Amino acid sequence: MESNLKVFKSDRFDVEDTASLSLFLYSDSLFIFAKDKNQSNICIHEYMNFDWDSLEQLVISDHLLKRDIPAKVYLHHSDFSLVPGVLYQPGKEASYLAFAGEPKVNASYFNTPLDSNNLQVLSCVEGKLKKALEARFSDLTFHHGSVSFLSYLFKERFNLIGQEILVSIFGNHIYAAAFSNQELAAFNLFTIDTKDDILKYVMIFIEQLKFDRNHVRISLFGATDKSGISENWGKEYFHNFRLLSSHANQNFTHGFKHLKSVNLFETNWQFD
Repeated sequence: MESNLKVFKSDRFDVEDTASLSLFLYSDSLFIFAKDKNQSNICIHEYMNFDWDSLEQLVISDHLLKRDIPAKVYLHHSDFSLVPGVLYQPGKEASYLAFAGEPKVNASYFNTPLDSNNLQVLSCVEGKLKKALEARFSDLTFHHGSVSFLSYLFKERFNLIGQEILVSIFGNHIYAAAFSNQELAAFNLFTIDTKDDILKYVMIFIEQLKFDRNHVRISLFGATDKSGISENWGKEYFHNFRLLSSHANQNFTHGFKHLKSVNLFETNWQFD
């Protein structure tokens, strides 16, 4: 586990200054953000090739996780559902999530309200994972990982045109959102093997929503040189295509060399 750890930190980092934590669990990686009392990021631990079943051991070994301080956990997995706020009924989470897949054994459900409670993002956490975290943290909050990207899109909605498709790339997955007249029309998590898969899912959205291919604007977040994705590549397929970086609501204390190499949406914007 230690060989997979990368550390990004402030020049004056002291673990005793950590007042809260944010954990972002992806399918094969984990990022731990340590924040001070002013909610500025002071250290990030990045674990690659991470197995969620290893979290119980990591809670014991990682020095950022050894203190009982408030912790927020963001789970990037396929077990989630979006429910309009007016239709959401507490206690019905298992029914809502049945559309996302088979119910998990001993799962605990949670929800996050977005867009002034107009939308609820529902998800679940397996009992073993929750138990491992509760053994360390008495103040623990769970969210589905999509809430950071979604909260950013709702913040930016009035800068959108009538037909928009926005994609956030992370590893071999994407979140894809479509807005029609500044209202969320579609959202999902997809697995991709090549950049051409991004085109496939964008085209599916265009067809399903009857968007005009010559008018719709396509925006990609998280593209890298290694991926081969560029604006010239995108404009071979779409007239209105752009690569973006999100605005920031995250502050960092002085230091953090090589942080850009992380290429993580949450280094700029987090749902807090």
